[in-house]
Amino acid sequence: MSNRQTKTDVILIGAGIMSATLGSLLKELVPDWEITVFERRAGAGEESSNEWNNAGTGHASLCELNYTVQRPDGSIDISKAVKVNKEFQDSKQFWSYLVDSKLIRNPRDFIVPVPHMSFVQGKEDVGFLKKRFEAMTGNPLFQGMEFSDEPEKLKEWIPLMMKDRALDNPIAATRIESGTDVNFGALTRMLFAHLKSKNVDINFNHNVDDIKRTRDGLWELKVRNVGSGGVERITAKFVFIGGGGGSLHLLQKSGIPEGKGIGGFPVSGLFMVCRNPDVVAQHNAKVYGKASVGAPPMSVPHLDTRVIDNKESLLFGPFAGFSPKFLKFGSMLDLVTSVKPHNLVTMMAAGVKNVPLTTYLIKQVMLSKEQRMEELRQFVPNARSEDWDLLVAGQRVQIIKDTAAGKGTLQFGTEVISAADGSIAALLGASPGASTAVSVMLEVIARCFPQHIKAWGPKLKEMIPSYGESLLDNPELLREIQASTARSLGLSESKPVQKARRTVS
Repeated sequence: MSNRQTKTDVILIGAGIMSATLGSLLKELVPDWEITVFERRAGAGEESSNEWNNAGTGHASLCELNYTVQRPDGSIDISKAVKVNKEFQDSKQFWSYLVDSKLIRNPRDFIVPVPHMSFVQGKEDVGFLKKRFEAMTGNPLFQGMEFSDEPEKLKEWIPLMMKDRALDNPIAATRIESGTDVNFGALTRMLFAHLKSKNVDINFNHNVDDIKRTRDGLWELKVRNVGSGGVERITAKFVFIGGGGGSLHLLQKSGIPEGKGIGGFPVSGLFMVCRNPDVVAQHNAKVYGKASVGAPPMSVPHLDTRVIDNKESLLFGPFAGFSPKFLKFGSMLDLVTSVKPHNLVTMMAAGVKNVPLTTYLIKQVMLSKEQRMEELRQFVPNARSEDWDLLVAGQRVQIIKDTAAGKGTLQFGTEVISAADGSIAALLGASPGASTAVSVMLEVIARCFPQHIKAWGPKLKEMIPSYGESLLDNPELLREIQASTARSLGLSESKPVQKARRTVS
């Protein structure tokens, strides 16, 4: 690549699900805008979006107990669960629009129906799950959920987990059929293939080394061809930094004041994976439990049915690991080089406040395979070591920032950081991540292109019928959307929604 000056309207950094989603939205809204993509890896979706680097859960709060907190008075706060579910509805609507418009095809290649379940043990947690069930089934978003504490019913739902289980402790589960397993890697590749057909300039094996503001208000990127070493400088009116864990470094290089004082803490994930067809055939669900006392929210254990390349397997985890890398294919210096004068105090405060997390991570790293198997046997009592292998998943970088809770507070969600003039935006953080990509990118569009929102409104409404609407205030629209997205995506929730019911012993 020669040293030359080029210009474009929009630059997307990173070829993951976030850039793929934003690019696809913008191409529908303004087809004539020139969009250029730079990705350091050799293909799309090779980092966080890769199907083996995440659990593939279509996060809709159907099973994730950490999204429903018990208040001091014993009641259950489902506000976060409602928020995440509505955001996943946005994603399904946009995917359905793309399928119906024949912009992408074969939705079964990236999304399949898999029941979502929550599973708990012990009198206290069974009581919590009952309260959660009652709170959630009073909301139209969660209709169809069932509860049972009957061992015989649970044997029907989760035979692998109930086989050889000692029943000396109360157990219970909730189940809802409308859950999904999502192959975000396959979806990302589909979206980039679509963007390529729309003349989007996609450059793999290209690393963005620097970002700076020009005198005329544009953004200039220094881009290096990883193979040849050639350098190009390219300018754009708008830049989106969607580089996963690598986004923090690029945000810092931009120099925008909104990026000051923010740090990052990397956490790697590991799963146990089973591909033995005899074992896999005994389980069909994503089953989430409760994190152990003192463990961070990211450590919620779950046993998942996965469908990748039309082959089923089981994943159990996550087990936390630690690496100073911000990306799975990153540098061992990532953490050190992210510490700047403007975030040094914040990072130091985080270190002091998160000693328990550090201790937890050290213990997790030191676990042997047999110790991990013992944790798995809390879910699958008769699990055999020879059926399960260790899989290294992706890196996640949790945001560290000063909040009302104090300096150096560790954040466990995703956050959009944008310049005051909307000319650049970055996505930081992790869960629930990919499942809410459409909602997050709608936030980027609203922040960065406010002058266009009124004109874009009708098209946004066409792509996402609930855009600008409250699904909770319009249950008829909710039912229509659930039926239409299920039909377009081939999901089981196209079946008549059952009334919530409880089976108790």
